[in-house]
Amino acid sequence: MDTRAVLRSLFDVAVAAADPARSLPHFLPERPRGRTVVVGAGKASAVMAQAFEAAWPYALTGVVVTRYGYAVPCERIAVLEAAHPVPDEGGVAGSIALFDAVRGLGPDDLVVALVSGGGSALLPSPPPGLTLVDEQLLNRLLLESGLPIGEMNLIRKHLSTIKGGRLARAAFPARVVTLVLSDIPGDIAAEVASGPTIPSAATRHDALALVERARLPLPDKFLQRLHDPSSDAPRPSDPDFARHEVHVIGSAALSLEAAAAEAQRAYGLPSAILSDALEGEARDAGRFHAAIAHEVAARGRPFASPILLLSGGETSVTVTGEAGQGGRNTEFALAAAIGVEGGPGAITGLAADTDGIDGMSGGAGAFFDTTSVARLRLAGFDPKTVLARHQSGSAFAAIGDLLVSGPTRTNVNDFRAIIIRPG
Repeated sequence: MDTRAVLRSLFDVAVAAADPARSLPHFLPERPRGRTVVVGAGKASAVMAQAFEAAWPYALTGVVVTRYGYAVPCERIAVLEAAHPVPDEGGVAGSIALFDAVRGLGPDDLVVALVSGGGSALLPSPPPGLTLVDEQLLNRLLLESGLPIGEMNLIRKHLSTIKGGRLARAAFPARVVTLVLSDIPGDIAAEVASGPTIPSAATRHDALALVERARLPLPDKFLQRLHDPSSDAPRPSDPDFARHEVHVIGSAALSLEAAAAEAQRAYGLPSAILSDALEGEARDAGRFHAAIAHEVAARGRPFASPILLLSGGETSVTVTGEAGQGGRNTEFALAAAIGVEGGPGAITGLAADTDGIDGMSGGAGAFFDTTSVARLRLAGFDPKTVLARHQSGSAFAAIGDLLVSGPTRTNVNDFRAIIIRPG
């Protein structure tokens, strides 16, 4: 058995399980008496729009914003493209287009919001006193902070005019149904894409406390904005949201379960899903997974080998010094490779982002095994130095272990799989 081929096939199964064409038709709302307007944002929003068009036999109009290169053909819904992870003018135009699409609707009209990961960067909409350049700076500071995605989005919601339910408020009194492809650990729908159509349970005071606790070096203009009561996002108790519905149509949990089922069906390989909501530093998560794999291979605990270990969620990378060519999944893979170096048994793993883009690594993620560290050294890399400098992507590319899948046009975040066999 080609273990890497098995891991790649399971990655493909996990990605396919997050295909909106499969899941979205099960969550169609009732046909409204008035108009149907589709809006959306995220790396999967174009594919979601295509799936909604195919499943909705009635009249509709709409517009969605996706990442450059992620568009697919739609007949009735306009697909706009913008930059990710750094916002650009295309995203500003996209935010304006979404507001224009929901303006002037009545109580008999329906807005269907198609929301997926990446929408936070794709919908820059700076509040008074801030600019696109400021939002770009905020994005960079958050991405380098090491904060979990939910905490990053808490801050974003209170420094925006579209996030945190504000797009849905603009659609009032129309009914809003939000369909979410979740890339958030725990599948908290309000955190996906910073919840443009879902009110916020957190307040600007929570955002200020987080900024202080995390010691984020925000310029004064950001802090002044957060002290302004107008920066508070709509709350769940707001009557404008009383008729709204939210449905999670795809998640890491469902993708991991699909991969586990395929491993058993196709390869007779038992699986253990460690978590679908793992967060924290990528290198720490890599070391932890390596420790479990080593324990299984050496002592047959807590699982007997052969076995497939699976996990999902979204780790983070706290950048120290200059950011290199890497991403959270290649950083996880390198830390795991260091942890299993020369270990017992046969341990082979894959860490990859289900959207096909792992930070600045140049791929979706990377394979690793007990020989990775030795091969990196032969190629002229010191693995610990590479890890410290966040250069894991270029290092794995040099030894042929980078997984390059191209854009998958979906996103349920990290996919990690480790196959452990007796030595």
